[in-house]
Amino acid sequence: MERSERVLAYISSKEYVPLKLEELMLVLGVPAEDKQVLEDILSEWILKGKIYKTKKGRYETLQSTGMVSGTLHCSMHGYFAFLIPEEESEEKIYIDGANLANALDKDKVLVSVDRPDSAHSSREGHVVRVLERGNTVISGVIKKMKNGYYQLRPDSQKIYANPLIAEQDLLGAQIGDRVLASLTKYENDKVYATVTKVLGDALTLKSNIDAIVFSAGIREEFDDKTIEEAEATPDSVLDAELSGRADFRNDLIITIDGEDARDFDDAVSVTVLENGNYLLGVHIADVTHYVTPGSSLDREAFERGTSVYLADRVIPMLPKKLSNGICSLNPHCDRLTLSVHMEINKNGDVLSHRLEKGVIHSCERMTYKNVALLLEGTDETLQKTYAHLLPMLSQMQELAACLNRKRMQRGSINFDFPESKIIVNEYGEPVNILPEQREISHKIIEEFMLIANETVAEYAFWSELPFVYRVHEPPALEKMQDFQRFIANFGLSIKGKIDMDSPVHPKALQQVLDSIAGRDEEHMISSYMLRSLMKAEYRPENLGHFGLSAKYYCHFTSPIRRYPDLAIHRVLKDFLDKKPTDGYRKFCDHAAAHSSETERTAELCERDVDDLMKAYYMSQYIGYVFDAKVSGVTSFGMFAELENSVEGFIRLDYLKDDYYLYDENRKMLTGERTGRTYKIGDAIEVAIVQCDLLSRQIDMIPAEGITLSDIEEIRQRSFRKKKEKERKIKKNVKAPHRYHKKSRKHK
Repeated sequence: MERSERVLAYISSKEYVPLKLEELMLVLGVPAEDKQVLEDILSEWILKGKIYKTKKGRYETLQSTGMVSGTLHCSMHGYFAFLIPEEESEEKIYIDGANLANALDKDKVLVSVDRPDSAHSSREGHVVRVLERGNTVISGVIKKMKNGYYQLRPDSQKIYANPLIAEQDLLGAQIGDRVLASLTKYENDKVYATVTKVLGDALTLKSNIDAIVFSAGIREEFDDKTIEEAEATPDSVLDAELSGRADFRNDLIITIDGEDARDFDDAVSVTVLENGNYLLGVHIADVTHYVTPGSSLDREAFERGTSVYLADRVIPMLPKKLSNGICSLNPHCDRLTLSVHMEINKNGDVLSHRLEKGVIHSCERMTYKNVALLLEGTDETLQKTYAHLLPMLSQMQELAACLNRKRMQRGSINFDFPESKIIVNEYGEPVNILPEQREISHKIIEEFMLIANETVAEYAFWSELPFVYRVHEPPALEKMQDFQRFIANFGLSIKGKIDMDSPVHPKALQQVLDSIAGRDEEHMISSYMLRSLMKAEYRPENLGHFGLSAKYYCHFTSPIRRYPDLAIHRVLKDFLDKKPTDGYRKFCDHAAAHSSETERTAELCERDVDDLMKAYYMSQYIGYVFDAKVSGVTSFGMFAELENSVEGFIRLDYLKDDYYLYDENRKMLTGERTGRTYKIGDAIEVAIVQCDLLSRQIDMIPAEGITLSDIEEIRQRSFRKKKEKERKIKKNVKAPHRYHKKSRKHK
């Protein structure tokens, strides 16, 4: 047992009585010269929320004090927070805004429990001490000057303080500018800050996007060492690098990607063998040849975890010298790959495969659109230009159909959502939102990548390699029971029992999707089903992929933009070279956990930027009426989705024609007097009321009988509510622990 653990064990023992530092030194036999060492150990355990130092300087365990440590999660919809305890077995604790002291969202704090339960369905308490600050730098807007200081209004509505900034710490920022500011000092009810970067006018779209990216912890720039290593990579494949590689340069290999793609992870080839089976080649960029363990490139790629795709920009995982250059499978030049060839019969079965390091020479850079046109046979010019590819493209279409048929037969769920694309101008501003076209060519590449990922995952599993699997666990029983109740409103049901002894099979869910194909509520039910499923993640153990109904699955095909793919390439290559791989176990554990986290961060950032873009785009249509469908119903209002995928919210208090009651089981609002109902899938006409860039929320109202004066009244009411919340926060910050004092008096 280490020294620090022995100290904790002693303080946690039954015979221990609270002691001061000097007393602990005597009991534990700590020499005077090691006093600072012991104090550091105690401070570390305090920071971890295991022990507590009283005002009289005595150390005791949190358990004996009745206090709980954890992370503060403040609400953006009110003036309150919840403490999420360190111990997973403990329930969350409600904290009124008046009892936060000077703690902020994400801070690690100590909380004293005042009530075992409350009206908020949880314990209730107050903050005793901040153990560790969760925000070192925040984004916000410089507001008016007061008492010699400028005020910063944080972008995050979860941060209730308005930090004060001295004029000399503004870094040239003006009132109305959005900035990044370092939180430097906490003094009773005041927080002080220093501007570290000026993002620009708060009303501009770019400053709002920059704030979202910063808040997500995503860095756009690479450090000097990483850039230096990237620049040192060659521009072309060297002859010395071909040793030990299979040569596929004479094979007919192509890439198929979007028109605006610049980094090509994968290339494909298909031939028909003499026995009538297909030989599918999936060739993936050998990024690990250039991104080596321990390098700055590898460290940076690991930290980022993934490329981030925003409407106006891409934040790559690797510098462009690699992602668009030597690692990209660009046409008409040699590129290093990790290639898997699979013999597949007409039933979609993989009969055999071989994985090897290779070198390719892509013949053409094809786009989804052109491949679709070639397969349709409607464009004579394209037919002549790419006549040499037509036989292989036809074989690709046949093979993809075989693979899809096999996948659907085993029960894979096919979420074919109509996605939208935000079109931006040269200034990065949205000028249109259009449905994304999914061509047959998209489906071909999708099937090829899926089968490659499955084949490689199964190969790694039976080879007993340390690995990073892509795991999708079966849905929780209560989620499926809730979904069953929901679809019953549409006369639908999931086949078979749903209980602990009979978990739902993905095939049963696909049957539900098949039954609603073409119906008005198809998109709404599909979305509800997707939200009812578990989130896929990266794991070092193989647990299968529920959504794909696959026993083995991984991400192998995108090492330029996903670190898990790069990680398993490293393992696979060493295994192929007959090098030991056991040393990768800890690496794979770490890569899986971190990659899951960075993936979630990137997805939230991408979603927030899309929501911001949509709010910015729709702000020009205040007062306009659009056709929509009800996409969600809650106890406080409903969501409505326009044909261009923009979603807005209709607050319950906007519905003036009646008093509406919420039916949770049927997810429906019903007028008490008129009997009028609003439920998911209903067609509805809506008017745009307001578009808030900071909250990225679009407010709507049913258009029936609405006037411009009604819209203006709603906008003013919303503005007054926001001001009232700010006033309440400022008032309560000056009177911390109000509830705590009241409760003590009551006792």
